[in-house]
Amino acid sequence: MIAYIGLGSNLGDRENNLRQAVHALRKTPGVTVRRVAPLYRAAPVGVTDQPEFLNTVVEVTTVLSPRELLSCLLETERALGRVRGGRWGPRVIDLDLLLYDAVAINTPDLVLPHPRLTERAFVVVPLSDLVPELSLPGDVTVTALADKLRKEQFVERVTEGDRAE
Repeated sequence: MIAYIGLGSNLGDRENNLRQAVHALRKTPGVTVRRVAPLYRAAPVGVTDQPEFLNTVVEVTTVLSPRELLSCLLETERALGRVRGGRWGPRVIDLDLLLYDAVAINTPDLVLPHPRLTERAFVVVPLSDLVPELSLPGDVTVTALADKLRKEQFVERVTEGDRAE
């Protein structure tokens, strides 16, 4: 199965935090990291009085179920020092399961596709670097949505070719 994971960090050495998260994903049994999008700077969403984020998206193949993969992501966050606090607050690392093949799930602990995926430039824009023709909920390509969201939200590529690998 192919899955896409959004990564973000706005505390500490943000770039290193993302690199550590990608490294941890590479070491996760049952997960193979295929590609990593470039890094993007983005303004915080929700709680705006906090540092700017660095974000990227990782494409993986996995034999894990969506819940097993989510459990690995949460464990990776804990191992890298994430302490869950208020919603949308600052964080050392954030790993969000965005898409898992064409699977749709809506339970209290897991919603796929990610419920706010199509609202956030900081995940849609890097996702468009990996799979530009991917069709998203709402029957829109990721590229078309990325173009729209870039006009509405601040998101900026850090440097050409800079990736959290």
